[in-house]
Amino acid sequence: MDGGNLITNCSTAGFDQCSSYTLCSVDNIIKATFHKSIRGQIWRVNALVLAGGVLAGVIVGIGAWGQRYRHRPTTRFIFLGATTLFLPIISSVISTIGVHPDYLIPLPSDSSGKELSALAATCRPTHSAALVVWAFLVQIVMINTSTIVSVDDREGESKGPPFELLVQGAWTLYLGGSLIKQFPNQFLLKDLLFDSVFPFALLCAKLALKYYAIEKARRSFALRRNPGLVFVYMQQIGAQEANQNREPRVAGEASPPPLLLMGEDELQVEKHPCGYVFKDGLGTRLVNNTGLVTIDMVWHMDSMLPISTPQLKDICLSYALFKLLRCQFARYKLINSGSMGTVTFFRSLLLKVGEHDRVFAVIADELSFAHDYYYSSFSTSYSKFWVPILSIFLSLWSIGYWTVFIASIISIIVAGTDIWGTKYGNHQLLCKIWCIKQSFVSGPLDTYMGKSLLDMVPLLLVLVLAVTAEVRDVASYVCSNWTKVTLICRYLHRASPQHSLFVQKWVSLLLRCTCKLMKHWDERMSQCSVLVLPRRTRPLVPFRRLLRLPDNKWKVKVPAAVKVSIINALRSLKDGRLRHGAESLRQSEVGQRFLWACNGEGTSDTILTWHIATCILEVKCPYRPDKQQGSPNSNSDHKIAATHLSRYCAYLMTWCPDLLPDNSAWSKSLYEAVKKDAECALTEIPAAGSMTPEDEYLRVVQLLSANSKHEVLKKGVKLGKQLVVEMINAEETVWKLLAHFWSEMILYVAPSDNLKEHSEAIARGGELVTLIWALLFHAGIVNSPGEDEKNAATGGVV
Repeated sequence: MDGGNLITNCSTAGFDQCSSYTLCSVDNIIKATFHKSIRGQIWRVNALVLAGGVLAGVIVGIGAWGQRYRHRPTTRFIFLGATTLFLPIISSVISTIGVHPDYLIPLPSDSSGKELSALAATCRPTHSAALVVWAFLVQIVMINTSTIVSVDDREGESKGPPFELLVQGAWTLYLGGSLIKQFPNQFLLKDLLFDSVFPFALLCAKLALKYYAIEKARRSFALRRNPGLVFVYMQQIGAQEANQNREPRVAGEASPPPLLLMGEDELQVEKHPCGYVFKDGLGTRLVNNTGLVTIDMVWHMDSMLPISTPQLKDICLSYALFKLLRCQFARYKLINSGSMGTVTFFRSLLLKVGEHDRVFAVIADELSFAHDYYYSSFSTSYSKFWVPILSIFLSLWSIGYWTVFIASIISIIVAGTDIWGTKYGNHQLLCKIWCIKQSFVSGPLDTYMGKSLLDMVPLLLVLVLAVTAEVRDVASYVCSNWTKVTLICRYLHRASPQHSLFVQKWVSLLLRCTCKLMKHWDERMSQCSVLVLPRRTRPLVPFRRLLRLPDNKWKVKVPAAVKVSIINALRSLKDGRLRHGAESLRQSEVGQRFLWACNGEGTSDTILTWHIATCILEVKCPYRPDKQQGSPNSNSDHKIAATHLSRYCAYLMTWCPDLLPDNSAWSKSLYEAVKKDAECALTEIPAAGSMTPEDEYLRVVQLLSANSKHEVLKKGVKLGKQLVVEMINAEETVWKLLAHFWSEMILYVAPSDNLKEHSEAIARGGELVTLIWALLFHAGIVNSPGEDEKNAATGGVV
């Protein structure tokens, strides 16, 4: 011993050479001394195990269930920290329990002081293999949830499978082997296979499949090279339409254009100055039945499917539109969404009364395809039709494997033995203690340390979470829209009355399968307000100000009235020209009186002016979600659309200013300045409930008129008072005016050329303004006014 350390490593090799003649006994006092000596080390190990469990839960939970939140800075930081720290912590724990199993503890000498005594102990962990399983489990889940993307060079950077997971898996296998070598009598062959070899083989199989899939996707004209092929193909379609010299028909439902759906790899493709082109051109693609499937084939041949529903056709349309949207992300300039036939067909859908939900569903599914392609491994999994099948098989293997582990752990917790009958007990360490006095050694005494629940319960919880993640992965493949499109295309390509009833039954079942987990957009819109009255104040407002956080927001489901109002505004566009609200005002005598409020320095101050006015009207006529139509003070559709779109535009200014036409820094600073001025002006407003809406309106207007300093706030108050005067005789007319204004405004700000921000919005699950951006793109409106002339000269490839 040196340094006076209480615990010193001691080899057990010499214990067998000592006499079994007992001159000292291991009594309770000596046992207590031993327990006290290593208790601190046990607690340190348990603390690390608990930390590892928390990190494993974070990795599995965020990776499998919170993918949309991984693109937020805080969540990304937490996830990165958890993945960085997890394996070192597990390695530290395994090293601690594997390298230091033996102890020598000096004991007080007897009364004569001549005979020195010592306590020797050798310990072995009872659940050390659980840590190895833990590490493999997390690594396998990380493979499932990693982003694997194969994109065109113009779209950005491709991402392959994380090779570091293979290295981590090899290191974990080494840790498992070192444990077995350290305690050869504790492990059987089945432990080696079940705890280390099988999970490592599963990890390697999943990684190998991912590498194969991305290599196939990299060479595929249906995946990585698709934007260049689609761009040239749409140019050819447009040229054909021009040669036919037909007037586009908008009334009724137009015939669908031959948009590419699937089967691009079935044809020979050659390079083109603008991308890629089919060698056989366009005229023979249907005659030769080469395997190329287009959207018009789905429209005309859907009766051949086992089931035929409008939803299935719309899913195929969403996939075809997604391919056009990829051209936009690759910065190929498609004029009129590639062809007038595409614009005509899409606008014919917009003209149908009552089809607003259908139109938004088509665009939402399109952005869902975009999310899966750019922010998951889904797209590469469909590089070959059998890859998803093998992925499902590996997931089922994982589910079965982890389920056996869950059953074994539950058996250990309840009965102290696993499902194979191996005894473990309810402790963490089994120690043998000897008392040493001079050259004599006492007989060994077994003692148990720690509680097995500290090992088993965290592992059980993470296992359950991992199994649910694998089940979700299987459900994602089975119910995915990617699977539906693939099945429909393969079924149409091989359409034959000879399909067996068994095949038809299973295809019908898969086509009917739906899963809400695959819906990335939750059909909700965020809301913010400049005029936050006391009833809406939050206790964290000073804290948010101190950290310079964006204004507080809340989310609501997108009302049907908002969708209808946006679609109606899109229908009423003249020559596809967008206006920032002024056009809707010119269409009525009442509206022309307020044109002065549209003459701001930019779009942002116009938004704030009308937002303040809308908030003032809402103070006088509060929005009541519980009111039914037709009841006194009920919410009309125009009122619902106006108030929701007003608050959504305010949200864009403070949370997503990059999606607005103006400079983002200027827009955000303008919002903050007006917000601060409004808060200072309303400091004397009484608490909510103390006044009637009429009295509250008068008080708000009085305080804002007297105390406001910002010019935009003054203009908003002036506009609000004028609108209230108009409401005296025609309240519904004013709300209709505001609904039309805000619908026109949201269309005006939507076609931003900031593809990065729209891409990040898709990664977060989607924004209403991003849906409108895609909607306008397919309606032939790509740029905001003022950008059309700039981009006209650069039509084609940029």
